[in-house]
Amino acid sequence: MVRRDKTNYIIQSVAHALDVLEQYFGDLDELGVTELSKRLKLHKNNVFRLLATLEARGYIEQNRTSENYRLGVKCLHLGRRYIHHMGLVRQARPILNDVAKRCSESAFVAILRRDGIVPLEAAEPEGRAVKITTPIGEALPLHCTAAGKAQLAFDPEEQVKAMLPEQLPRHTDRTIVDRAVLLEQLRNVVRDGYSVDSGEYFEDVASVAVPIRDYTRSVVGSLGVAGPAYRVTHERIGTEIAPLILEAGRELSHRLGYNE
Repeated sequence: MVRRDKTNYIIQSVAHALDVLEQYFGDLDELGVTELSKRLKLHKNNVFRLLATLEARGYIEQNRTSENYRLGVKCLHLGRRYIHHMGLVRQARPILNDVAKRCSESAFVAILRRDGIVPLEAAEPEGRAVKITTPIGEALPLHCTAAGKAQLAFDPEEQVKAMLPEQLPRHTDRTIVDRAVLLEQLRNVVRDGYSVDSGEYFEDVASVAVPIRDYTRSVVGSLGVAGPAYRVTHERIGTEIAPLILEAGRELSHRLGYNE
């Protein structure tokens, strides 16, 4: 099979929108529709539609006095998010390696993405014939994973209610499908400092997770351990794994600037 060059798949309108952001605001603070039309070699109506779309999403904003356009705050948010997440991964790697070595189970760090929890980085234990492979980059449900519950528990309850329906999707026989029951469990997570998933998303897989905070004191992710349920038992969680990842979570949070 002949692989086609990726340039064949470029959507021209998207390319023009990125041109607006990347090139034409690079040397000037503000530009008007006429100037952008000349630079892009596009009709003013097309440029106006591009600007309206970018403005609606917060990537540009209009100066109401001059009626010219400038970069919007969403560009700053994206840049900060990129820097933050790369910093989170970099700081997490040695801690994940240490956790995986000390408990001989897979360790991972994950972040909230829209309505799911997404693992960014993981470390797997050595010498285990049976181990859990973390699905890096895959959005996992919030309500039935330890990493997701570690995020939800520290959000305002009204926000959680707005995010989740009263009847939650079922993935296994152990999945909590009643939102009220989940909310009660989340209160326990706040009390204990860690969350548990005992086969609620994947059959026979158990995980434990703690929240990660940064210098703003906000929860920015979760650090977890996952393994076969026959090894990651409630007894082992209480005596070994939970104390280990609570310590690891505090260390990672401190590295991100959080002070208790």
